[in-house]
Amino acid sequence: MAKRTRSSIRGCFVLGVAVCLASQAVTRNLNFSQLSPPGRRELLSAAAAGVLLTGYAPLALAKVDACKEGANNCFSTTSVGKNGMSTWKWPAGKTRSTAIADLRAVIEAYPKEGQGDVDKGGWSFAVDQLTDAGSGYARLEFQSGIGNFAKFFNGGKPFVDDLEVSVEPGSEAVGVRSASRLGDSDFAVNAKRINYLAAALRAMGWDAPGVVVA
Repeated sequence: MAKRTRSSIRGCFVLGVAVCLASQAVTRNLNFSQLSPPGRRELLSAAAAGVLLTGYAPLALAKVDACKEGANNCFSTTSVGKNGMSTWKWPAGKTRSTAIADLRAVIEAYPKEGQGDVDKGGWSFAVDQLTDAGSGYARLEFQSGIGNFAKFFNGGKPFVDDLEVSVEPGSEAVGVRSASRLGDSDFAVNAKRINYLAAALRAMGWDAPGVVVA
């Protein structure tokens, strides 16, 4: 499903480029055969067109999703109210490249056996562009509720949570989202996960507020 979605997005991006080229043809009274390859401005316009056509940003411009309004198992920097949280800002003087390295180091140091009695099933990268050459975006999958808890409440399968981080382009902040896929209450697992990572970043000089554990 994800592969199909990304293919659709790429297709709409190409369609956006076509829209820009057609616009050039009309504006300049040219034939398509006379058009030069699109430059940076045209490509940016195409990206915007892709968003308008699909409702999704291209992957290279991905930002974290908002929570469903009123959800009891989600926090996001793109949400407000009880689901909202502050972005994580790196110290002045630090480059985007070193900030990405900091963030990646903190994530990779997260215990595979979990912490604070959460995430005992481990974690893994589902989407990994958290590099200097990449978009600065990553989505990770964490497994909680293993053992008897999973047996009684989820047919023996662990509960999967998603953590998104995005080093925002043109800013000195990281967008964050942590959410459970199933259920309503999350037994504070998302808050504990966020707070663990935020504390590790604060130890490196970041302004990384946590969230309140209900």
